[in-house]
Amino acid sequence: MQVFNVQGMSCGHCVKAITQAVEALDPAASVRVDLAAKEVGVESALSAEQVLAAIREEGYDVEVA
Repeated sequence: MQVFNVQGMSCGHCVKAITQAVEALDPAASVRVDLAAKEVGVESALSAEQVLAAIREEGYDVEVA
């Protein structure tokens, strides 16, 4: 599982936006979002760079944890 620190997440809409962005690139991806910890875990064949780009495209500041 790849873990990312994501700033700016605050609600269910944020969770849905990030999850859909990753799943659009890999429908088989498993996405776990922890709003309190500002962390997103992704189990996927996607590279870290692809996941970073997908989350950034949604407007969030993100880096590999």
